[in-house]
Amino acid sequence: MNKKDIKKGLIPYIFLLVFFIGCLLIFNIFNNVVNELTYDEFLQDLNGGKITELTITPKVRTETYKLTGKLENYKDNESFVLYIPRSEEFISQITTAKEKTSDFKLTIVNDPEASSWMAAIMEFLPIILLAGVTIWVFTRQLGNGGKSMDFGKSRAKLVEESKATFKDVAGLTEEKEEVQELIDFLKNPKKFTSMGARIPKGVLLVGPPGTGKTLLARAVAGEAKVPFYYISGSDFVELFVGIGASRVRDMFRQAKMNAPCLIFIDEIDAVGRQRGTGLGGGHDEREQTLNQLLTEMDGFGANEGIIIIAATNRPDVLDPALLRPGRFDRQVTVSLPDKNARVEILKVHAKNKTLAKNITLEYLAKRTPGFSGADLENLLNEAALLAVRRNKKEITMAEIDEATDRVLMGPAKVTKKYTDKEKKLVAFHEAGHAVMGLKLDGANEVQKITIIPRGHAGGYTMMTPKEESFNYTKNELLESICGLLGGRVAEEVTFGEITTGAHDDFKKATKIARSMVTEYGMSSLGPMMLEEPDGNTFLGRDYTKNRNISDTVAHEIDEEMRSIIEDCYQKTKKIITENKDLLSLIANTLLEEETITKEEIDYLVKNGHLPQEEEKEITEENTEIIKKNKKNSKKEDTKAK
Repeated sequence: MNKKDIKKGLIPYIFLLVFFIGCLLIFNIFNNVVNELTYDEFLQDLNGGKITELTITPKVRTETYKLTGKLENYKDNESFVLYIPRSEEFISQITTAKEKTSDFKLTIVNDPEASSWMAAIMEFLPIILLAGVTIWVFTRQLGNGGKSMDFGKSRAKLVEESKATFKDVAGLTEEKEEVQELIDFLKNPKKFTSMGARIPKGVLLVGPPGTGKTLLARAVAGEAKVPFYYISGSDFVELFVGIGASRVRDMFRQAKMNAPCLIFIDEIDAVGRQRGTGLGGGHDEREQTLNQLLTEMDGFGANEGIIIIAATNRPDVLDPALLRPGRFDRQVTVSLPDKNARVEILKVHAKNKTLAKNITLEYLAKRTPGFSGADLENLLNEAALLAVRRNKKEITMAEIDEATDRVLMGPAKVTKKYTDKEKKLVAFHEAGHAVMGLKLDGANEVQKITIIPRGHAGGYTMMTPKEESFNYTKNELLESICGLLGGRVAEEVTFGEITTGAHDDFKKATKIARSMVTEYGMSSLGPMMLEEPDGNTFLGRDYTKNRNISDTVAHEIDEEMRSIIEDCYQKTKKIITENKDLLSLIANTLLEEETITKEEIDYLVKNGHLPQEEEKEITEENTEIIKKNKKNSKKEDTKAK
């Protein structure tokens, strides 16, 4: 055992000893009783011979005597104290009393503050300590390890070599082709300069959150094997004017020192919003930061080896100066993945997951339209957590279904109990959606029905388009509205009364009808753009929608919307009435099971009942397993022969 180990071993004992001594001192302090006497009381006890011990301490600074001692009737932990002005007369009184009365123990102690240097130290010690602590803090912050004082320093995080590659980016085939030129330029810039080509200085990635914009930028740096600077737009913005601009300058200075390199600015709309719209006009901190960014992007040449990639979901609010050629020359839209892309994304995120053999990624991709890459990753992660919670060795379809519901609607509220009437109303409402999905080709397909409350909904029907497409016909839109109205109509036809459960359905149906009239020209008003479209969610919403129409035309729009909704309602009512038996069959089954899947609905419609225990395994997702088992049995029969 070396000396260092011995020292380390003694440290706990030292702390224990100090703690013990401190406890004793505190105990003695709190157990001692000190009585304050007046001068008259002291003289009375002195002349009466009651004092047994007396200690006199002269106080130089205050010109007083501190008297402490004990009386004959005091306990061991009891004493007295008093302060009197310094005088020779008092000393003579003490001497006289000691001679007249019985002897008592008299002690005179020197004042610890008597020396001038000690007095000065005691007076200025708090100031000295405060100044020392202040100097130490500022020295630490201004040193190499301190960053809080570096207001104007760039906060961009440098990644010397990104580990991400295009293999990690699934589903973005066209997007990867768009940025391939950047990689080629960073690897071999002479190939472009020899042809007189100018590589884009900046690339703007536009798309909804979670679609892989940041991952794509990291993959570009990883493929090119160049340093990667990462920073968020909000890191430039500070309260004090000039800080953001200073950080921009410092970031580009560092980038030029490490060229060729790549700078990625996430959420650039935080600093790149259109100028002149803030409260400070053109002189607020954000706009000065943007001006500096524009200047720096113009300040380096096309072939200096610095490429900027920025990401945003609000390109509509960016300043036009950012989007002109020479700055962000190219915009790449990173859209939500389609079915094939979702399969590729699921393959990436399922690598480290133990999935049951009856789960196919194609089936999962079909059930998750509108999911981003982040949503799909979260879906599989939630399923894995549920499998662990249930002590399973693999992720089954039950965990996938539950995870999908949790991602879309939140956790189930199993403790919330319906009345029998409420439960029946919800069951027939959700069954109405299922009937419309079965009877109309253009309506969304029902994947799952549950009457277990989730989120703000009393029940939940998961409906997906039968086929993903970019364009929809008028008939498909009308039948989508009918599918949304199926729940309300089922309530009316079955019970003769309506509930508040269809408010979300009406919201979606009204939005489709309004778009048909004002954007798509699918009404008697003709092929006209009557209102500016809201645009996709990721392209930004205009809450002050421009409406260059008269009040008369606005009234006509309302009438056309009402006519579309009313026609769809009557069509839905006719279909529900003609299929009341099917409606009751699905609703009653839902009351018994609480949750039924698409495969169970299809089996129910065909056979009039749910599959028996031995038939429950025959579903769409495990058909392949059944086929394999049949093949294996045939092989065994052949061998037996």
